[in-house]
Parts: sequence; C-alpha cells; structure tokens
Amino acid sequence: MLGRRLVLQFTERGHAVVGLARSSNGENIVRALGGEPRQGDLFDSDSLAKAAEGCDTVIHAATAIPTKRKTAPADWALNDRIRRQGTRRLTEAAGKIGAKTYLQQSIVWVARPKDGSAFDEDSPLVPDPVVQSAIDAETIAREAGSVDGFTTAVLRDGTFYDSESAHTQMLAEGLRKRALPIIGSGDAVWAMIHTDDAASAFVTVAEQPRNGVWHVVDNEPANVRELLLAWASRLGARPPRRVPVWLAKWFAGEDAVRYFTSSTRTSNARLRRDFGWTPRYPTYREGLDQIVAAWHAEVPRIAEASAAGG
Repeated sequence: MLGRRLVLQFTERGHAVVGLARSSNGENIVRALGGEPRQGDLFDSDSLAKAAEGCDTVIHAATAIPTKRKTAPADWALNDRIRRQGTRRLTEAAGKIGAKTYLQQSIVWVARPKDGSAFDEDSPLVPDPVVQSAIDAETIAREAGSVDGFTTAVLRDGTFYDSESAHTQMLAEGLRKRALPIIGSGDAVWAMIHTDDAASAFVTVAEQPRNGVWHVVDNEPANVRELLLAWASRLGARPPRRVPVWLAKWFAGEDAVRYFTSSTRTSNARLRRDFGWTPRYPTYREGLDQIVAAWHAEVPRIAEASAAGG
C-alpha cells in the first residue's frame, strides 16, 4: 500500500512519477494514480535501469510481508530477497542512470533494544534473524551511494496501519470477534505510522534530499492495551478479553506473544526537526478515526453496487 500512496502523493505535489509494474493490473493501478507505469524486474538491474531512465530519484518501497496469522521462516524468504537482492539491483540501476537521490524504506526494529528501552537513529543496530535482511539492505544502500555518488536516505518506518491494509483488517476482524485479546498487562508500546503519513515523509525527504537515517512514526507511541480498547470501541465491539502470557503462548504461539508484548520506544523528533515534517494523523487515535470512517463509507458504496448489479 505504501507504493500506491507514494505515486499518488508525488503526483499531487506536481512530480512526474514512474511506477514499477510487473503486470497489466499493476500498470492500470499506477496509471489511475497519475503515474507512468513501466515494466521491470526487481531482481534485474538492467531491467530496472531501463524502467527508471530519466528519473533523478529512486525509491525502494517494495515488500512481500506475509499475511498469515502464524508464519514460518520460509514465509519471509521473498521479503528477505526483496530487501537484499532487490536493494542491490535497484542501487545498481540508480548508479547506471546517474540518479541523484536514493530512498531506502526500512524498519525501526533494526535498532530496537532487546530490553524494550528507548532508542533513536543513533542507537546501535541489534542483529536478529527477523530483521537482518533490513539491516543488510541499509548497508547495501549506503555503500552504493558512497560508490556511485548519490544521496542515500534511509527511512525506518514503524508499524503501518491504514484502511486497505490486510494486517489492519485482520486485527480489526479479531477485535470484532473478540478473538484478539490483551495479552498480559498490555503495557507494551508500539511505534506506529499511518501509511498516508509514511508516504508524506518519503515525499518530504525526496524534496529535500540528504544523507542519513530517520524514524518515521507517529508523534506518540501507542500503549497496546489502550490501542486495542480504543479500536474495539470505534468498531462497536465488546472490549477485548484479557489472557495471561502463558495461556497466550499455548494457543497463539511464541512469536505472536512476543509481537504483542514487546515495546518499540522511538520517536519522529529528528524527522520533524530536520525536514519540518508533521503527520496528518499525529497519534493512533486520529488514524483509527480515519480508518473506521473509511470502512463505514465503503459499506453504502458496496450496497449501491450490489443493488445496481441486481
């Protein structure tokens, strides 16, 4: 979803946008958003260079995040390949076309301390198999920029959420069915970012390019317990159940419990200071209001379409 929003927001700012497409459907989406679709293979630098010809800024925002409730390492293989090989081939293409700026999408978890304490862009990276491909991608991008002479900006995003996201919809469905509980105390905090705001951060940095790393998150971290309660309330659902950690591990697995009980304490202070960027949805509260409103607006449109077709 980030890619679509990038095309839309860059075109709204008056930029000519080329969007990489790998199918006719992808071409139609890019064209509908105001961009120029070009075919290319993310793992072939010559193909990418041809697609990016004439561009002065290159952005890597491709991902393949699995949408399963329970994932195995194999489910992340394509996403890891996109981060490592995709980054290498795209930076090679940026060098071939003489791009001036390269933006690398990354994740804040690459520097999250294991004890859940606060961290920022200057904190040391924390090697972990789950995020190692993102760490590798950042290294590849910076090294390529130093060799080929283009500005390299790394934007580390927090947890994406928006009305069209499969993960957002999955969590909402769990809350509606009371199948998504508050695990333990629920005192963990998450660094989140509405996908619209993530896209606006990329646009802002692309228009004022400089080398560096920035964390792209909301103005305020979200307490998991408060987030789930607020979300359920907006959905008109009953409050989520509370379950102890040991029981959650038994029915949901170690990975799910770790996800809901681990804190990501970071901020967007550097991004706001360096670029004057401000999120449209400063906290999860405004973001959830927009998401639920979008879902409610979609219901009448679906009903109207069904009536017209019937």
